[in-house]
Amino acid sequence: MNDSLPREPGAEVSRGGALKLMSIAKNEILGKIVASGLVAVVRAENADQAARIAEACALGGVAALEITFTVPGASGLIEHLAKEFCGKILLGAGTVLDPETARIAILAGAQFVVGPALNPGTARLCNRYRVPYMPGAGTIREVIEAMECGADIIKVFPGEVLGPAFVKAAKGPLPQAQLMPTGGVRLENVAAWINAGAVAVGVAGNLTAGAKTGDFSSITQLARQFVEKIRQARGQ
Repeated sequence: MNDSLPREPGAEVSRGGALKLMSIAKNEILGKIVASGLVAVVRAENADQAARIAEACALGGVAALEITFTVPGASGLIEHLAKEFCGKILLGAGTVLDPETARIAILAGAQFVVGPALNPGTARLCNRYRVPYMPGAGTIREVIEAMECGADIIKVFPGEVLGPAFVKAAKGPLPQAQLMPTGGVRLENVAAWINAGAVAVGVAGNLTAGAKTGDFSSITQLARQFVEKIRQARGQ
C-alpha cells in the first residue's frame, strides 16, 4: 500500500519525519500571524475585485489574507492566489461553516481556516490535517468550547459589539486564550485591542472600503498604517 505524505520535491523523509514537518509548518503559520498581528479579511462582489484587494494588501505589508467564502468563486480565487503569493503571504479561508467547505478550501491552498462560530466537525477536520482553525466566539463559554475543540486562535466576533473590554475580561480567567477580534477594528482603536491582550486583529471593511470606488492604493496605504499602529502598540 502506498502510504505517502506531502514532501518537498526530491526529499526522502520517514512517515514520522513528514508528520513532524507538517507540525512545524502549522506552528510557523500561527507564529507568523501572531508576529504580524494583522489578518486582512477580504470580502468582495466578485473574484477580480477580491484579487485586486489581495494584491493591494500584500503591497501594504499584510502578512495574512483571509478570503471569505462569501466571495463568488472563493475556492478558485484561493487556488489562484496560493500560486501567485506562494511563500510571500499567508492565505486563509473565511466564513467557513462546515467541514466540507473547509476541505475544499484546504485543497485549494488555504493555510488557515476561519469561521464565524465554532463547528466541531470543522475543528476535527482541521486538526486532522494540521491546519490552524480560528472559530468565532462571543462569550466566555464559547471561548472555552473552542479551546476544548483544539482551536489555535479564537476569533472574537462580532468585535464591534463586544469591544476591547471583552478581550481584557476574558484574559483574566483565561490567560492562555489566543484571541483575535474581527469586526469594528479601526486605525483609531487597533492599539486598544492589542493593549487589551489580542494576539492579532482581523480587519475587513475598515481596511478594504476603497475597493468599492476602485481606490486600491488607499488599501495599500491603510495596510501600512495598520501594521505600524500594531508595532507601536506592542512597543516595537
